[in-house]
Amino acid sequence: MDVEASHDTVSDYLLAHSSPQDDVLARLAEETRTSFGGVSEMQITADEGALLTLLTRLVGAAYTIEVGTFTGYSSICIARGLAPGGRLLACDVSGEWTDLARRYWDEAGVTDRIELRLAPAAETLAALPPDPIVDLAFVDADKESYPTYYEELVPRLRSGGLVVLDNVLLGGRVFDEANQSERVTTMRAVNDRVAADDRVDAVMLPVRDGVTIARRR
Repeated sequence: MDVEASHDTVSDYLLAHSSPQDDVLARLAEETRTSFGGVSEMQITADEGALLTLLTRLVGAAYTIEVGTFTGYSSICIARGLAPGGRLLACDVSGEWTDLARRYWDEAGVTDRIELRLAPAAETLAALPPDPIVDLAFVDADKESYPTYYEELVPRLRSGGLVVLDNVLLGGRVFDEANQSERVTTMRAVNDRVAADDRVDAVMLPVRDGVTIARRR
């Protein structure tokens, strides 16, 4: 089953009462739609982008990680919220998608804050120092690897740092116990793991396709 994340009327109202996307983000969203068709649904929405910028600013983030960059919308939102001198490590495997991201990073004036690594994110994360220096991590990539990403990131979060997981509702499919696909069962397991994890305080929000925010104790 699919559960509609928000009725169009609700969606329009939410967008009208959130910080608006600027011209750069609006053009990036439109070019992503025209260039990549249906896969463009992977791009976050303007209200979720505003949330990422706000969270980044609230924690005073200096070092951040993004797992799943796509065409760069979320990375721009995070980079704009960084503290002076802050950095974003962007992880993806697609040169095609991130070529578009690089162009818009330039337009947004955030290229100097972002390091892109084109490699499997699990390998990139595993190779990082174990020190708890991450202020914020955003995960929006292949759902089957969420358990790996979560377990690599949480030990590297500083106390008070955040990990933000996107698409935790999977269009409502996590509610349907008859759905036993790997993608869905993996997401259910991640959701259960976060809720039971005594290393973090967490809240799951019905933002778009579901967003979990976990704060390292």
